[in-house]
Amino acid sequence: MSSIYLEEYQSVIKLLRAARHEKGITQAQLAKALDRPQSFVAKIENGERRLDIIEFVHIAHLLSLDPADVLKMVLPKK
Repeated sequence: MSSIYLEEYQSVIKLLRAARHEKGITQAQLAKALDRPQSFVAKIENGERRLDIIEFVHIAHLLSLDPADVLKMVLPKK
């Protein structure tokens, strides 16, 4: 099973999307800050493209999120 279907991965994407919405940032604005096309952000948010760890860190920072805090929120405690 691809990791894009894991509950934790989906939670990360939902959290990033919610943070983007809360800050009033459009997909196009975020994509521009990443030097990518708007479709890059859309495909990540729609589950058509997997977000790699480096992209995750860049997006989290652009949304004023600490990547470690994001992961703590979504990963199960063991």
